[in-house]
Amino acid sequence: MIAAIATPQKESPLLFAKLTWREFKAVEQLLDRPGYRISFLDGTLEIVKMPGEPHETVKKRIAALLELYLLMAGFDFTPTGSMTLESEGVAVKREADESYKLAPDRKLPDLVIEVVFSSGGIDKLEAYKRLKIPEVWFWEDGLLEIYHLRGEGDGLHYEKISESEAVKGIDLDLFLRCINMANHVEAIKTFQQALQK
Repeated sequence: MIAAIATPQKESPLLFAKLTWREFKAVEQLLDRPGYRISFLDGTLEIVKMPGEPHETVKKRIAALLELYLLMAGFDFTPTGSMTLESEGVAVKREADESYKLAPDRKLPDLVIEVVFSSGGIDKLEAYKRLKIPEVWFWEDGLLEIYHLRGEGDGLHYEKISESEAVKGIDLDLFLRCINMANHVEAIKTFQQALQK
């Protein structure tokens, strides 16, 4: 049996409701220091302590595996990491754990990835819907859920899907198995060997 990444106990974020965008931006300036990540949706400010080693290990594993796949599959991609995505017009600010533009000349990422080690907080899918991010991946407790944006205008919504539409052809079972392996180098080698077959 392959050893898996350990999952620590989940922490809840701090939430402050009924803030205007202007108040949020003022608080954001005060809290602009290492160790915290700030999000905003519909007047609610979310403050999360920066994640520890287990979170960062999973995040970097996902990035390494995905970038290997994108490279070998011929995508002209740009990793955009945890770039700040915000819009005063739709009252949202969010930073994904990882994000990618999957073709040249994109303004916003085509794919964002969230590694979930907390419970509660703002509705991340609602935030990404307002930003019109085409696909969102959530890794939580060793599982991967994928959502793709559908519809237009007021009818925009995310649909949970079993195969990525943004990253066509990726073997999600193999990908997830490699994400959850205990040894990083072994995970990358296993994935690479499978891609080369």
